[in-house]
Amino acid sequence: MKTNPGRFFEDYRLGETIVHAVPRTISGGERALYHALYPARHALYSSDQFARSCGLAASPLDDLAAFHVVFGKTVPDISLNAVANLGYAEGRWLQPVFPGNTLRSESTVIGLKENSNGKSGVVYVRTKAFNQDDEPVLEYVRWVMVRKGRPDAPAPAAVVPQLAPVVVPEALVMPRRLDFTRYNFALAGEPHRWGDYEVGEVIDHVDGVTIEEAEHMLATRLWQNTSKVHFDVTQREDGKRLIYGGHIISLARSLSFNGLANAQMIVALNAGAHANPCFAGDTVRAWSEVLDRAETSAPGVGALRLRLVATTGKAGDLRGSDGKYLPEVLLDLDYWALIPL
Repeated sequence: MKTNPGRFFEDYRLGETIVHAVPRTISGGERALYHALYPARHALYSSDQFARSCGLAASPLDDLAAFHVVFGKTVPDISLNAVANLGYAEGRWLQPVFPGNTLRSESTVIGLKENSNGKSGVVYVRTKAFNQDDEPVLEYVRWVMVRKGRPDAPAPAAVVPQLAPVVVPEALVMPRRLDFTRYNFALAGEPHRWGDYEVGEVIDHVDGVTIEEAEHMLATRLWQNTSKVHFDVTQREDGKRLIYGGHIISLARSLSFNGLANAQMIVALNAGAHANPCFAGDTVRAWSEVLDRAETSAPGVGALRLRLVATTGKAGDLRGSDGKYLPEVLLDLDYWALIPL
């Protein structure tokens, strides 16, 4: 058999490392399409001149665009037969990605647990990405629900990894030569700096975007994500294409510019959950909560720990009285971003 039906839950082995095809050389085209798909306006990713004034050689690829490229590489091996992508943890951006870089990735299976229905199970993997010089650029853990190919396949011993609830500030990796001491707030679009944000503060990002079928299909193809639930309407009983979770992450992050324009670089992903499915026609809004603040070793650079929530409902609404996510909540993402002091 020469075609690839994808791995099913029973095909994974604890501890195995999977090398993903195919390496991808990044160009300015990825940035242009990223900014066409999302209302992305952060200055560091829009202007070489602005990036150079902050100590970088040029404007890097948006952090989430780099994440999507790496994530897409893993899909044929990890989530081609997924029911849903469930969550993230222990993510760190280890250095910026620039046009001309070539990215490759590999994943190690760190956990397996069959679901009680016997029809699927959860696979936990730690993914690492490298550039053309074999330097690490990104790492993260994710877990995904995967169908079983044979319902009678024996269940493996359940192993659920213990994951850190947050990347501690001391483990954040500062981009080489990053310096915000000459940061131009006028060109960035807002005056707010690190000291202007208080722990517990909730920011309504105001704007909303209605999801179109065409744009999420383009995004999913752009990042070479081949998961069947995003393309094939026969994969779900309701006959709908599930919106790629990364599309919601980037959309919410872009909407957060209104209120967090100076939260320029994502350096860590502490936790994340795709709380409810999203479909074409839904109007997505975003709000953020400031969870923590930390100083860094880079000149003029502070870090904010932020909760980013994508929702079809109201800002600030997250869970019901039962502790479960409200049905309108699509994404709950906990990350660290760098901002001028």
